[in-house]
Amino acid sequence: MEQVECLVVGAGVVGLAVARRLAAAGLEVVVLEAANAIGTGISSRNSEVIHGGMYYPSGSLRARLCVAGRRALYHYCASRGIPHRQLGKLIVATEPAHQARLAAIEHQGRINGVTDLVRLDAAHVRALEPDIFCVSALYAPATGIIDSHAYLLALQGEAESHGAVVAFNSPALGGRTDGRSLTVRIGGAAPMTLGCRMLVNAAGLSAQALAAGFDGLPAAAIPRQVLAKGSYFALTGQAPPFRRLIYPVPPEGGLGIHVTLDLAGQVRFGPDVEWTDRIDYRVDPGRADGFYHAIRRYWPGLPDDALVPAYAGVRPKLSGPGEPAADFIIQGPADHGIPGLVALYGLESPGLTASLAIAEHVATLLPNGPRRITSYAL
Repeated sequence: MEQVECLVVGAGVVGLAVARRLAAAGLEVVVLEAANAIGTGISSRNSEVIHGGMYYPSGSLRARLCVAGRRALYHYCASRGIPHRQLGKLIVATEPAHQARLAAIEHQGRINGVTDLVRLDAAHVRALEPDIFCVSALYAPATGIIDSHAYLLALQGEAESHGAVVAFNSPALGGRTDGRSLTVRIGGAAPMTLGCRMLVNAAGLSAQALAAGFDGLPAAAIPRQVLAKGSYFALTGQAPPFRRLIYPVPPEGGLGIHVTLDLAGQVRFGPDVEWTDRIDYRVDPGRADGFYHAIRRYWPGLPDDALVPAYAGVRPKLSGPGEPAADFIIQGPADHGIPGLVALYGLESPGLTASLAIAEHVATLLPNGPRRITSYAL
């Protein structure tokens, strides 16, 4: 049986960031990707926003990795010419009852190290974005947008330049361990078994399924997965009315139907939250009614018939309706008892923003790895 030093499952933004990190540290890395291209799942079906990090609970992985990852991501993009723009965003309270929540977000942001937040009254918001209605807002200047495909290509290119190999159409189906090394079963047109010393499960929506097929992994170590579909609608028929990202005070299950701009200046709205039990990327045109209602709370001038279906994504949540939002789960051997295995679950937003910091964190969890893993500078 062929052996490699490290297998990374999943060629999304997190898997490629991990592969780049470990390959640059001198490890032999093979990335297994079930699809025929990089970033076909969660990584290509999001808002392409570089998040500030103000929403997440104190000390959580989401908070720590988002703030560190955002700083690293801006540096990475600037140093490599990856298209991005630090636009800033407004979190708007559209009724007085929302202002307490806005103050709580500001307080939490400062605890998390987001120190540049600014409270604005309605007049200041209108001076920045004349079409927006609100009673107050929180301005987050560190928020931005990124060309996620260009970022994915850069990560892949750097990983491969350091010797990593990306194997497409190669789904990881499960595996086992003998206590010293790991064995992974790979499907596809030419099924095979591959041995490795280290395995990183960054399979996104398939992470729990892969873990369930791994002999010896305790069932209690595999968190349940809850799927939440999010649809996006694009604005048509008029010039973009905004220069910044516009977010409502967040509702349950997400960050609300917000305004995002792409690097060409086009406007899209989303995502909404649709709890589901399957992966389905079709956008139901009938959901536009809910979008009009939500958007007009902060943009009353949204014209009729201005929204068209754009795309949808599915979030791999670890908590369901009515439950507190769960943190990322990143398990090392101390958590599940299998040497050499790191498993990542629930990496929804802000996974793209946090990806470089996630890769650093994963490197620290790999046991008995060469010292060069933790000495490599980001």
